[in-house]
Amino acid sequence: MPSVAVKLYSVFFKLILKRRLQNRIQNPNSTDEATSSFGVTSRPEETIAAANPSFTDGVATKDIHIDPSSCLSIRIFLPDTCLVSPDSDAARVRVRGTRSEHESRFVRTNSGNGNSGNGGYRRNSYGAVETYNVAASSSNRRSSYSNGFSTDDLSTSSKSSETGAYRGYSPLFGGGHRGRKLPVMVQFHGGGFVAGSCDSAANDVFCRRIAKVCDVIVVAVGYRLAPEDRYPAAFEDGVKVMHWLAKQANLAECGKSLGKKVESRKADVQGHVVDAFGASLVEPWLAAHGDPSRCVLLGASCGANIADYVARKSVESGTLLAPVKVVAQVLMYPFFIGNTPTHSEIKLSNSYFFDKSMSILAWKLFLPEEEFNLDHPAANPLIPNRGGPPLKRMPPTLTVVAEHDWMRDRAIAYAQELKKVNVDAPVLDYKDCVHEFATLDMLLRTPEAQACAEDIAIWVKKYISLRGHEFSY
Repeated sequence: MPSVAVKLYSVFFKLILKRRLQNRIQNPNSTDEATSSFGVTSRPEETIAAANPSFTDGVATKDIHIDPSSCLSIRIFLPDTCLVSPDSDAARVRVRGTRSEHESRFVRTNSGNGNSGNGGYRRNSYGAVETYNVAASSSNRRSSYSNGFSTDDLSTSSKSSETGAYRGYSPLFGGGHRGRKLPVMVQFHGGGFVAGSCDSAANDVFCRRIAKVCDVIVVAVGYRLAPEDRYPAAFEDGVKVMHWLAKQANLAECGKSLGKKVESRKADVQGHVVDAFGASLVEPWLAAHGDPSRCVLLGASCGANIADYVARKSVESGTLLAPVKVVAQVLMYPFFIGNTPTHSEIKLSNSYFFDKSMSILAWKLFLPEEEFNLDHPAANPLIPNRGGPPLKRMPPTLTVVAEHDWMRDRAIAYAQELKKVNVDAPVLDYKDCVHEFATLDMLLRTPEAQACAEDIAIWVKKYISLRGHEFSY
């Protein structure tokens, strides 16, 4: 069972959240007209973590507003492993900082069903969890990275967790840089479509953890919230981010090609020609270190609903999103519901933090009044004629569920439907855990949350690893 502290925190959490949801239902247009038309991506009660371009704790961050017509924004999490040369020994293994003794003590795997009493936190497992040390010192990183970029762009610290400030540079289109290309993971935060943000303190901690253990660039999406922007605003924002990533990759390739052709010309002529094709719009961190052909979607709670929608739209788009390719998705305790209750929705309807009654309030705020239905395609993935591509075309899907979460049964049922059509769709079921156990601010430091991130990394690596450059399966 969850600890006494979790139970007490859950009581106060639900009281406060229920009051906020009821106030928003009674006053859905409480914001001024200008703000409402532009949209909101965070609430005043959210604790925000400022972006930090330095490699604090091994990850640098920056915020980008990508849609001038709305408030849609992203936060990029760039791990310092991108600075390792692809030809170095450090790039031939899974580059990861050594886990603390506290974390290593609790990360365990089960070979059986998880009920053998061995202290494991999950019922399903994907093999032994190993620790890999960074093989290159910060001085080696600097020397290998500076081949192609100015060393002024990077200031390193030899014996510190902060490996240096990663300033905003422009990639050299002529090529020659020695940085690593990392997979891109697009992350959608939770909050019932009405709360949360990509730059909240809790989401910042979670995305930093995922960026390090998975060795990926995380793009956290700040989608529009309800009731200011109802369905399908959040879903459309997710698709917009995917098209933005595709545009970034194509602009970077265009600029690189043009840069090679006009190397012999004067600098001002080169700049004019390249910029005519939009090179000035290229996001340098993604251009230098992002590999959009290895794109993973990850969503927590309602963010999992968005991730699943974006995955379906990406499959439908096909080559229109090239070179972006979704190779896998991770659905963490998805915010699914339906008119016909499942066993867990009956037995655990008053579960911790997000009970069923409050979740229905959130759906009333998110769905337009004329469309409100718990069997809406956005809410129930099991309804017939849901639309979109056949399930057999969906990418490999990892589903994370918690023992004390009333939404668990429908998420498991969706994974089983994917398995029936031969989609790789395993389920990780965590004992004694509650909804958002790996992403909620109070629970982020728990051993279960840390183990969950490790488990996600183990599975995701099957689809994003390149033999000879990263840890491969």
